[in-house]
Amino acid sequence: MAMSANPDRPEETRPEETRPEETRPEETRYDEQERLACGRLLSGVWDAWDAGRTADDPHLLTCPHCSTALAELTGLGDAVRRTCAEEPGVSEAAGAAITTRVMDLVRLELRPGRPLPLGEPEEDHWIVEAAAARLLRAAVDALPGVRAGSCRIVPLDPADPTGPVRVRVEVAASLDRSLPDVADAVRARIGTVADQDIGIRLGAADVLVVDILDDEDDDSIGDDDQGYGSGGAA
Repeated sequence: MAMSANPDRPEETRPEETRPEETRPEETRYDEQERLACGRLLSGVWDAWDAGRTADDPHLLTCPHCSTALAELTGLGDAVRRTCAEEPGVSEAAGAAITTRVMDLVRLELRPGRPLPLGEPEEDHWIVEAAAARLLRAAVDALPGVRAGSCRIVPLDPADPTGPVRVRVEVAASLDRSLPDVADAVRARIGTVADQDIGIRLGAADVLVVDILDDEDDDSIGDDDQGYGSGGAA
């Protein structure tokens, strides 16, 4: 911000508009998130791509730095999919699940995600989104016939970053039981782990079944999974 050179007008150097920023934990904590040369956070570019909003942002359409970052992210996903497709015995569903896991690991390395409150509102305890999501995915993976994919955690009320959170998890499931029963089991598991193991206040849990597993899919994902499966066992 520009500063006034006139000492007789000191009040103009302290604009009131800057004060609300001091109360936003997602901006005052974890400032080590990678920022591109254009000034955009890499995490913000990633989120826009995830949400399909890149075409709605003129900056993302014209900025060479954001374009390069997006090309690298999408290129990595394409490379993982090609590798899975070339591996004998890896089904399309298993390849999609492996790709999701790899990209989630990349997300974890690129940035920790938004800080989420732990415990009661008055307590100053936080956990980053990526770490909490990893624990929840592991917990879902411990359920029989279920494999977790993408997991996003956001404030239930965007205006209250210290309040309860909403979890949205994508899963692939077998047909050993009805899909509504699977969704209920996943939702219950998320609620238990969020409350007892992590300490975040769960306001809502959305479960999206994105694929169906057969026996071969279940075995191939379990054998290759080194980052999540065993860690969520109760």
